[in-house]
Amino acid sequence: MDRRKLSNKEIAVSVVAFFLGTAMCAATLFLMLIMNESGEILSYVSGNVSEIITVSVSIAILAGITYCYLFFENKAILSRFSQIFTLFLLYSVTIVFYFLISKYVDVTARPVSFLAMMLAMLYRRRDAIFFNTVFAIIFLIVDRQIGNVTIAESYACFLSTFCAGIVAIFLFMNIKTRIASVAAAFVLFIPVVIVNSALLLPSANLSANYVLFKLLYSALDCVFSVLLFFFLLPVFEILFARLTPFRLRELTSDNAKLIKKLKANALGTYNHCVVVAQLAEACAGAIGEDPELARAAAYYHDIGKLKNPEMFGENQSDYDIHKELTPELSVDIIRSHTRDGAKLIRKNHLPEFFADVAVEHHGTMPIKYFYAKALKMSDGELMMGNYSYAGPTPTTKIAAIIMIADASEAATRSLSERTPEKVEALVKNLIEERMNLDQFDDCDITMKELSIITRTIVNQLTGVYHSRVQYPKLVVSNRK
Repeated sequence: MDRRKLSNKEIAVSVVAFFLGTAMCAATLFLMLIMNESGEILSYVSGNVSEIITVSVSIAILAGITYCYLFFENKAILSRFSQIFTLFLLYSVTIVFYFLISKYVDVTARPVSFLAMMLAMLYRRRDAIFFNTVFAIIFLIVDRQIGNVTIAESYACFLSTFCAGIVAIFLFMNIKTRIASVAAAFVLFIPVVIVNSALLLPSANLSANYVLFKLLYSALDCVFSVLLFFFLLPVFEILFARLTPFRLRELTSDNAKLIKKLKANALGTYNHCVVVAQLAEACAGAIGEDPELARAAAYYHDIGKLKNPEMFGENQSDYDIHKELTPELSVDIIRSHTRDGAKLIRKNHLPEFFADVAVEHHGTMPIKYFYAKALKMSDGELMMGNYSYAGPTPTTKIAAIIMIADASEAATRSLSERTPEKVEALVKNLIEERMNLDQFDDCDITMKELSIITRTIVNQLTGVYHSRVQYPKLVVSNRK
């Protein structure tokens, strides 16, 4: 159960969004029905008033049940209008393709796995299963009440949408490449054929042509599902800044816009982000979080340094510009990179999660170097809060991982001897310091997970900064 609380404003916005989304789905559904009636709209409506009312009421009830489910299980979707709109837009798009393919190809060729594939990529597994089941029920009601399909076809479509959808969700939750998506189409053919064979063939004249065409349409069902998935997933990824394994890999490519800028203008920061991404990916996988999401977020956690790259030590050569500045001005410049990073991420329409990590990865930690410098220049005590990051503290485990990985990578560079023992002591001290300053209070990370993260980072860092044998000072030539 989701224990977070929604504000009154968020509840009001989510209710309005659900009402508008439900109206959009109903309007799409009846628009498709009107297109199928070819000009006999009034006579159709007058002759099917009770059926249309039944469908309308059913859609409203199922929308209400969906809202209740999200209110208790995943308020994160209700808190963002874009996530609600994405769901109902997916429903509407699927309705359109169901009707068009039914009209111009065959009912059996409907892309019953398409919605499940999209849901698997855009939502959690449990949510995807629930949403797909709701859609299957909606279309069963539509087919039985106002659709021009037989009883057997309506139930075959319902079971195909449900069964093939469940298989698709479990398959696509683990798919990381587009070629694997194509391979999944062959697997999805199995439940579709089984359902169609069990429900359609016994109720019809079992001629060879009928069986052949039903098998062909079942195959087309899977082909249509995969083709639509490939075509529309990138659209949803970009329009709604949604994260999928495909999108995450594109965002961490050297050809990604901001990564390319970081590499060209702040090479030291880029190299730091690459190592932090490696650490975050390993740590996230070790505690059961999404490693690819952690890796991508780590690539962008310091993207705000693009504004003033020369102000950060990893991008400086021999001269430190901060020697000319007051500690207060230096602190303002240093801590502003978290806010600048979030602004840059939003400006480039990147996922909001990246912006959250950008502002959270330092939490409210003090910037000790400049705080100490200010103490030396002052006569009395100074408020540490004036020399600290603005926060907030990490609200997810991935943000906490990146906080630890970021500090560990930077601190390890300063060690003269990077033995496993010294690296472990350093990482433990960094984590203990952040615990004492309440940096992990909002992300529900456990002591066991922190221990796993410590071991993982130590193993990774000793691998990155491993010792080498000293080469002999020997000059060789090719003279004989």
